[in-house]
Amino acid sequence: MWVTAPGVTLDAGVTIYVHGGGFSHSNPAMEQIMAHRLSQATGRPAFAVDYRLAPAHPYPAAVDDVVAVHRSLLAQDVPAGRILLAGESAGGTLLLSALLVLAEAGDPLPAGAVAVSPITDFTDSSPSIRTNKGLDLIDPDIMGPIGEQYLAGARPDQAPQSPLYGDLRGLPPLLIVAGGDEVLLDDSRRFAEAASAAGVDTALDVYDGMPHAFHAVVLSPDDAHLPTATTFLRRVADWTART
Repeated sequence: MWVTAPGVTLDAGVTIYVHGGGFSHSNPAMEQIMAHRLSQATGRPAFAVDYRLAPAHPYPAAVDDVVAVHRSLLAQDVPAGRILLAGESAGGTLLLSALLVLAEAGDPLPAGAVAVSPITDFTDSSPSIRTNKGLDLIDPDIMGPIGEQYLAGARPDQAPQSPLYGDLRGLPPLLIVAGGDEVLLDDSRRFAEAASAAGVDTALDVYDGMPHAFHAVVLSPDDAHLPTATTFLRRVADWTART
């Protein structure tokens, strides 16, 4: 689904938007709004990926779909340097996995990627899964079943399904975003640290007191959420302009 904010043209490039939903759910109406906000922030049309969902289509189906979208844009003469990946939760995981697949295959890589609240390690080894229990909107007890359903027997300690374990060298600039109260906070921290150690230009933004995928406030018309929404979108806009 193409979503283009007013005044935005394809000349600026494309933002590939990969939605969340635990690898098994989608909400096209909400995803269209999120894609519109990202189109505004990045200054380019957004292409929202309708990837295949588990359990009917477990790993690697969804990763393959994101990779296929990137390759399709390249085939349509969209320069890799004008493509940006963006996604939250499961979508953040999928775009990081897709980057690893593309890098290993020697494909031209996008200009950068924004991953909000990604799962980067399906072994559930991040301390915040336990220490932030009760603070986040997500019960950490569901993380195991989500991973089992998505992986369908694939090893949780290997990449690209768990991006933390991949060869991160040569990846494009990354903006990793997480809420300070979310159970997956350390998934973001650990991945950002590993990417930086591999020489990747990596920024980690932690929003204090915020839960998993807190950026979804950009979907709300409630003015009470406006400061957080505005801060997030301005940050994405500023980061994109420098990428």
